[in-house]
Amino acid sequence: MLSPHEFATLLLVKDAPNQLDMEREELDALLERQLVQLERLASGLQQWRLTEIGDSALRAIKRCS
Repeated sequence: MLSPHEFATLLLVKDAPNQLDMEREELDALLERQLVQLERLASGLQQWRLTEIGDSALRAIKRCS
C-alpha cells in the first residue's frame, strides 16, 4: 500500500517529472517497488518516469476512486 506522500509523488512523476526534488524519500520507496525509474535524457540530465507497473498502479487506483 502506498502512503499518501508516495501516491502524490507517483502522480508528480507522471504529470511533472521535471519539478521533482531528486532527493525525495518517497522516490526511494517507489523505486524499490519498481513503480518508477530514473531515465537518462539525451542531454545527459536524469529524469524520473513511471514504469509499466507504476502506470498500471495509477490506473487501478483511479478506477477505484
